[in-house]
Amino acid sequence: MQVITAEQAAALIRSGDSVLVSGSGGGHAVPEAILEAVEARFVQTGNPRDLCLIHAVGLGDRAKKGAARFAHHGMLRRSITSALVDSPPLIDVALRDEMESYTLPQGVLAQIMRDMAAGRPGLITRTGLHSFVDPRHGGGRQSARAREDLVELIAIGGEEWLRFKPFALDVVLLRGTTADEDGNITMEQEAVPCEMISCAQAARRQGAAVVVQVKRLARRGTLPPRLVKIPGILVDYVVIDPTQRQTYHTDYNASYAGELRVPLDGLRRLPFDHRKIIARRAAMELVAGAVCNLGAGISTGISAIAAEEDILDLIVLTNEQGFIGGAPLTGPDSGAAQNYDAVVDQPYQFDFYDGGGLDVAFLSAAEVDPAGNVNISRFGSKIVGIGGFINISQNARKVVFSGTFSAGGLAVACENGALRIVTEGRHSKFVGRIEQVCYNATFAEQEGRWALFVTERGVFRATGGRLELIEIAPGIDLQRDILDRMAFQPGISRSLRTMDARLFQPQPMGLRAELEARPSHARAPRRTVA
Repeated sequence: MQVITAEQAAALIRSGDSVLVSGSGGGHAVPEAILEAVEARFVQTGNPRDLCLIHAVGLGDRAKKGAARFAHHGMLRRSITSALVDSPPLIDVALRDEMESYTLPQGVLAQIMRDMAAGRPGLITRTGLHSFVDPRHGGGRQSARAREDLVELIAIGGEEWLRFKPFALDVVLLRGTTADEDGNITMEQEAVPCEMISCAQAARRQGAAVVVQVKRLARRGTLPPRLVKIPGILVDYVVIDPTQRQTYHTDYNASYAGELRVPLDGLRRLPFDHRKIIARRAAMELVAGAVCNLGAGISTGISAIAAEEDILDLIVLTNEQGFIGGAPLTGPDSGAAQNYDAVVDQPYQFDFYDGGGLDVAFLSAAEVDPAGNVNISRFGSKIVGIGGFINISQNARKVVFSGTFSAGGLAVACENGALRIVTEGRHSKFVGRIEQVCYNATFAEQEGRWALFVTERGVFRATGGRLELIEIAPGIDLQRDILDRMAFQPGISRSLRTMDARLFQPQPMGLRAELEARPSHARAPRRTVA
């Protein structure tokens, strides 16, 4: 192992290389100092050019950091990631068709690193079938020049499967907290674990250079062996950045690292608005003992609702980054968690998800069509990507999609336990046709899975190939506020109910007593003790 500068690390990358970068979202375990040096080198010299950039999770501050540093003209040939929303400049590059852009499921990109490390022929999974990732429906492409098939449909035992092909690697940029003189890497201050060892092993198999950015250097033999996440035998170079932050937003928070737990009243409460109404109604689908996932957007607020309602100890919240229990974070540090019980590497979390481990998943819905299919990935001139959405929605027993009924300027008021639309959003989310299918309602129903759609003014379910309204908010006019605002006519339940009035009042709802009274989701052991 050799200690080098960020500038020397940047010089290792040659034009045409495939570069894998670790991290998640807003600077979580992102080797930002190296990325900054790569960008500076390109600006000064015009090299390296025509790179293939690979990262499992969207990276960036939604401005200029992270993956956005590769958005200069000619710098990228190809982008492979699960989401571009964190790096808007790259969205522009894709929309101008100046690079091959692919968005593949986050779990796929995390898990395939292990297959690449072992020399297997890619990842074989059912995740992505009948979505825009399926090669019959686009193969995850987001730009016209993305012509290569990265996914293929295969048959095993008479069933359809997808094979995601392995990638070539030339340079792998990872991050930890501490390195010793032999290159052993620990991650004690990192907000997320990612898939560091799998990436390093995949690089080792292909002869790629492994560069790890850390905050500090320790003497040989002084790191606790069980804390080592990347063995030194897999590390070629180490870059030391003493100013390394835990995330872009946070210098260091001990609770993110699991060093301590914080009082629940210290967790941020949501302001009383339409987003809180939606998160509350979604939280009413919780059952004691249920293992849940909280996706992006409004759904991340369910952890704050659970804390406010004092039910965190009755349920198990998880997120894609590997956290089990506690409260996944909202806001700029979303992806991290506090007060968690355990954390596993990201590929193993997705193994659990893909295997049907989730009882309930709470996800966002940006567009919904008459059949209940969902698009969160692309809307004309806006490419978001999918993150872990497909892994989660395609394998959870039940999915609760949360989102405002309309987008763009929506304002509501709550008066005497009823809802009033003050300003209607400019665009309804219930459209005649969606651009990309991220959740296929018909496929889900065929497999015995079902979905609920929660908005501030009504609740729908997907059943029998169509969307059906089952609840309406008090104070809302069915025709004026719902039916006239949809591009299609939904079914109306014969037992249409009024949404709970507690949702529209600022005080806590008292969910703890309800959860304790409901049948538990606790699963019986496979074998019982006599």
